[in-house]
Amino acid sequence: MTWDQGLHKTTTTITDEQGTRELTYLEAIRAALRYEMQRDLRVLIMGEDIGVYGGAFKVTQGLIEEFGEDQVIDTPMTELAMIYAAIGMSFEGFLPVVEMQFADFISTGFDAIVQFAATNHFRWRQPVPITIRAPGGGGLRAGPFHSQSNEAWFVHTPGLKVVAPATPADAYGLLLSAIRDPNPVIYYETKYLYRSLKGPVPEGESLVPIGQAALRRSGEELSIIAYGAMVQEALQAAIILEREGHSVEVLDLRTLKPLDEAAILATVQKTGKVLIVHEANRTCGVGGEVAAIIAERAFEYLDGPITRLAAPDTPVPYSPPLEDAYRPNAAKILAAARELLAY
Repeated sequence: MTWDQGLHKTTTTITDEQGTRELTYLEAIRAALRYEMQRDLRVLIMGEDIGVYGGAFKVTQGLIEEFGEDQVIDTPMTELAMIYAAIGMSFEGFLPVVEMQFADFISTGFDAIVQFAATNHFRWRQPVPITIRAPGGGGLRAGPFHSQSNEAWFVHTPGLKVVAPATPADAYGLLLSAIRDPNPVIYYETKYLYRSLKGPVPEGESLVPIGQAALRRSGEELSIIAYGAMVQEALQAAIILEREGHSVEVLDLRTLKPLDEAAILATVQKTGKVLIVHEANRTCGVGGEVAAIIAERAFEYLDGPITRLAAPDTPVPYSPPLEDAYRPNAAKILAAARELLAY
């Protein structure tokens, strides 16, 4: 059960007339934080080394100089305490954004998220408007404790919302929506995209609705459903397949909870074949839920097996060749898509 009443609910995308700017994925996150902190003094950010040091990845660089220590709070290395503190702050009217230095470290704060923040509205109708930024995913040779994609833990938990932007524009717009949402939102940002992806980002009020997928590429023969870093890999594969004479559609989920079931069903009904891709390991991943929705509600439209491509059920390797073998990429998507197209 989530709290979705009143002015806080985001139902439409609102874009002003100020134009766009080219930003990296990382810069778009920083721009969203800056915009919300300027717009609403109740917004504050907290986390390990986010102030003076500017964050492990420099996402929050310069914000403490601009907003001061009251809005940019350096915390000790204690995820459980900072999340519980953020929950208490939200009860007092603040809108805290908590940074997990790596998504892997979120497990230390698990109790505060799943047992307390997620259940408050169900128990006594108390909104918990906190946002937890979780830099996840691999590709940076950081090994098993700094590369996890653990979003499925929270997709499984009632009372939470979970988003995973794949573009700079969505990194900006989804963070605005997450901060303004009265429910606890886990905001999965992909470290691999921080500086490798750049694109246009609208200025000002440019909210991306939570719960709405985005069609990144239209096609007729096959649908690739992905999120996070895998959207870019899927688009690369789709371009190559187009050169081979195939028409491939790419759907970016953007929000993992609540899923945009209408968009999922629409693309499957259109193409009849679906490949679901995510960086997280396969078993009990988000792709399994997407596959179940399709099997239960669009089976009669299928012209081939529902296919999943994900990481294997092992920890993320340190070794560069092993990590490359571990993570899905455009080449692996191509191979899976070709096999499904030939079915």
